[in-house]
Order: sequence, then structure tokens, then C-alpha cells
Amino acid sequence: MSGQEVVDWLPSDEVDEVLRNAGRDADVDGGRFRAVLQKAQELKGLDMADVATLCQANTPEQLDELFATARAVKETIYGHRMVLFAPLYISNVCGNECTYCAFRSSNKSLPRTALDMDGIRRETAELVRQGHKRLLLVAGEGYPASKGGFRYILDAIAAVYDVTDATGNIRRLNVNLAPLDVEEFRQLKTAGIGTYQLFQETYHRGTYATVHPSGRKRDFDWRVTAFDRAMEAGVDDVGMGVLFGLHDWRFEVLSLMQHIRHLEAVFGVGCHTISVPRIEPADGSPLSMTPPAPVSDTDFRKIIAILRLAVPYTGLILSTRESAAIRRECYALGISQISAGSRTNPGGYSEGETAAGQFQLGDHRTLEEIVEELATMGFIPSFCTACYRLGRTGQDFMDLAKPGLIKLKCDPNAVTTFQEYLIDYAPTSARCAGEQAIARELGGMSDRARRAAERMLTKIRAGRRDIYC
Repeated sequence: MSGQEVVDWLPSDEVDEVLRNAGRDADVDGGRFRAVLQKAQELKGLDMADVATLCQANTPEQLDELFATARAVKETIYGHRMVLFAPLYISNVCGNECTYCAFRSSNKSLPRTALDMDGIRRETAELVRQGHKRLLLVAGEGYPASKGGFRYILDAIAAVYDVTDATGNIRRLNVNLAPLDVEEFRQLKTAGIGTYQLFQETYHRGTYATVHPSGRKRDFDWRVTAFDRAMEAGVDDVGMGVLFGLHDWRFEVLSLMQHIRHLEAVFGVGCHTISVPRIEPADGSPLSMTPPAPVSDTDFRKIIAILRLAVPYTGLILSTRESAAIRRECYALGISQISAGSRTNPGGYSEGETAAGQFQLGDHRTLEEIVEELATMGFIPSFCTACYRLGRTGQDFMDLAKPGLIKLKCDPNAVTTFQEYLIDYAPTSARCAGEQAIARELGGMSDRARRAAERMLTKIRAGRRDIYC
């Protein structure tokens, strides 16, 4: 599929009509709204009209009901697990002019860096030292020809996996990269990635053209069809998202539903994750200081709750763009993965924040601080990568998730990877809170899951590592 083709499965007029109909629904304050929440509790997802109805929720009573339903669905499917990862920025070299981003090509105040393989290994070693097992590799959308172009990315992936020390290694690397052609996606799959992540930024074509005035990223259709090419190449775990604040969030959420519907119709499975970043201030970007369609904290919580109900088995990712306070409020509403201890400038982990990152961070806490907080709040920080490594991805994952069978794997793997972290990395205070959290979690597991967890915990406490089911 060339960049010149226009997709026919993303009609914006459908989104506009669904939103208009929901806005005219006089019953949104009563039966219709509660009927949608009741439907959501069946854990079968919601259609676009349902989602549009929930977008209308504004009264304190409606918000309370929406958030309570989202919390219940989140706990039913994900329990107390919270997957942790860190982004690994290897390059801020970019050929695109994204007006909201510090990496945009015309930003002359930003020193450009593309880490060499030794630099990537140093960054990885620092993240391993902190206790991370899962990373998200991020690169500006312009791979230097002097470093081999796309070959640079493949070499970087190999460099990350090469790093091993006395406490472990990175067990799975996800990637956030520019759209590729099918053959490049095949090479990415062979390199051993987990999820391929790409944000459309905005699904509104007019806004998209305005905020991407030049560079290959200006081609809306080439970007929005990237997941089609990835899945054709065998990459069956994809992660999508939009940058909230560029256009009306209601339009963006419904457009996400259209995109997911398309992938399900063509490939039998939608996205594995959805990320929910909001625009944050970025060096050299006036637009980032005054977003065109700012999203309030209340609407942000609504977005998370609505997505949790609309696609209950899809992971929702929350980054350190948000403040610690906002992140705490959003965990229980539907978030299943969070970044921790993030740096968004190449070399930021081993060298410090020597240059501006891609955007301003809201949560500057370390991994160990976030782990301790999660455990104290009743969550189980998970470093699990088992599904990727056992081939439980794409449709295979959904076949286990929808009948609830994945909990027999995820719950034991969460506590065992957390136990590894507590023994190998955690300070005393975090270890105490973590051991209490593991004990609580074991008490709430089914007999089968608990027996599996206890067998693995015994081996880990005896010195074994990287045990999973």
C-alpha cells in the first residue's frame, strides 16, 4: 500500500454523526447511560454509539458511576497487576516538522544525538541495574545514513539484548518507530521485538496537516496503515495511541474505535495496547505551551475509564508525562502499564539530562519509589515478559484473555517477577511493603494460580531467576 492511497475505513463523517446523535439523546441522563454501563460489565466491549454516550457524562453522579464501573472492570480483568517499563531513547535526530515536539527538524536549539552501540549498551546497563526487564526503544523519525539507516535500529535492538550483568538482562524490548514497509517489519519481527507501537497523534485530517507541515510524517495515510503492514509481516502485537490536546478528545476516542474495528475485521485482532499521552511543554515548541484542544484532568480520567470499558482486554499505558498525583488517580480507572524513572533524551540514564528531552516530564520519581508506592497502594508491580517469549501474542493472547484464563498465567508471573525485583534491587522499605503485597495477592488467588506461584516463588527465593509459566 503506497502513501498515496486514501483509507476507506476511517470515515470522519461517521464519527461526527455518532457524536451528534449522542448529543441529541435526551435519555443520556437516565436509562441509556446506565444501560451502556451495564453492557460494559459483561466485558464484551462497546460499540461507537455506546462510547459516544459515555463521552456525554458530565454530572458528578454520572462520573461517579462511570469511574466505579471502570474500576470494577479493571480489577476483574487485571486484578492488582501493574506492568512496569522504561523508554529508551536512542536518537533525537528527526526529519519531521511536528510542531508540538522538541525533536522537530527546525528546532536548532536542540543538540542532535544518535547513540552509538556502546552508548546504547551503557543506557541499557543502567536500566538493568535499576531492575527493569522491559524497555520501549524510541528513536526520532530520521535514522542517520552514517549509521546505516534502518540497519541502525536493528543493530540497536541487538545491542540492548546483548547486555547482561550479575542481576539480569532486558527480557523484552518493545519499539516505538516510524512507519515501515512490509519487508522492514519482517526484519523487525526477526530481531525479536515485543510490541510495535505507533501513535497517529491525531485522527483529524485537517489538524494532522496543520501540525505536520513537512517531513514524511505529513502523509496521514502512510502512517495510519502502518499496523496493516506490520500485521501482514507477522507483527501481531501493536500499540496505538493519540496525542490528546491536538483535537477534540471525543473525536479521537471514536476514531481509535474505528481503527481497532478495522484491524479486527481484517486481521482478527485489534491492538494490544493503547497509550493516552497528553501534550506537555516541549523545548522550542510554542504550540505545546498552548494546546489547540486542551484536555482537563476530569476529561483525562474520563478517557481512561471509557477506553477501559470499550476495549476491556486491551492494555492501557500511562507515561511519566503525567504528574505523580494524576497517575495515582488513574491507576485504578483502567491503567495496566506505566513507565517509571523515565528519561526522554538520548543518554539520559547514564549521563543525566544533559539536553532537553522530547517533552517535559510530570513524574520524576525513580523506579524504586514508584514500586514502593504501588505496593503500598495494593498493586503488584509486574516485570513479566512471559507472553511475548511463549508466543502468547495477538489472537492467541485474546483467546486466553477473554475467558479469563490468562489470569492463571499473569497473576503468578506478576508476583514472581516482583519477588525477583525485591530480592535483587529493592531497598528495605520497598522490600517490606512488597512482601506484604505478595502475601495479600497469594491469599486472593485461585488455588491453581496460587500453587503455581508458590512453586515458582520457592525457586526464586532459593536463587533461581527468570521462571515463568
